[in-house]
Amino acid sequence: MQIGVVGLGLIGGSLARAVKKYTGHTVCGVDRDKSVLAAAYAAGAIDCDTDVSGCALVFVCLYPRDCVSYMLHTDFKKGAVVADISGVKRFIAQEVAVPLLERGVRYVGTHPMAGKETNGFVSSDADLFRGASFIITEDETTDADAVRLLTVLAEELGFARVTKCSAKKHDEVIAYTSQLAHVVSNAYVKSEASQSFSGFSAGSFIDLTRVAKLDPAMWAELFVLNADELAKEIDELQRNIAALRGAIVSGNEEALRGLLKDGSDKKKRLLGE
Repeated sequence: MQIGVVGLGLIGGSLARAVKKYTGHTVCGVDRDKSVLAAAYAAGAIDCDTDVSGCALVFVCLYPRDCVSYMLHTDFKKGAVVADISGVKRFIAQEVAVPLLERGVRYVGTHPMAGKETNGFVSSDADLFRGASFIITEDETTDADAVRLLTVLAEELGFARVTKCSAKKHDEVIAYTSQLAHVVSNAYVKSEASQSFSGFSAGSFIDLTRVAKLDPAMWAELFVLNADELAKEIDELQRNIAALRGAIVSGNEEALRGLLKDGSDKKKRLLGE
């Protein structure tokens, strides 16, 4: 099978590398940067860089709005499976699912739950997805054979788990598990005290600031396109912080112990302890 990968950044490049390393499929790479294509050829990540019109499966690895534009203005093979890998799903599905279906193209939303602090093809890795989760979003119009194809491929590429849900459920949960974490890290690192962290930090500072280093353009787009769900999580976080602050400034250690125990117990339950 010929697989197209559009956008050879961290995720797209890693998908291309993984397909070449772990399957017998051929890869057609598309990227507007010729130096990236040259690097992909040199790494053995792609077999060709022509258009994707002959590909049976195409991964579109672009920013959400660019994904939509590309999918709506590209000629795909009839019956092809076209999957985006974006961190928001409702927006893309609403824009492309029906138009592609009318053209005989099967759209499926996917989200590989893997990443790094660095971006670009230079950071891509065939083993990036080993042990990670692969999310597939589906509804009543999603082609079952397309979902099976992606499920099998995900397993071949080393994903440990394939999670299937609606686009709405994806956006609800990802607002908490991913987007809110980036909001918190970004806000936390802005304290003036951060300039004096050296010698005063064990691991918690590094842990909490790790994802503050991000791609501003991409994350701004993801936040705005999932604003309703992300705002709910920010509101909940602010309520929890306000409760902790209130107990701290009032010197109410009993209340504070209760709040801290509640959080600790919830973490233990998440870990199955």
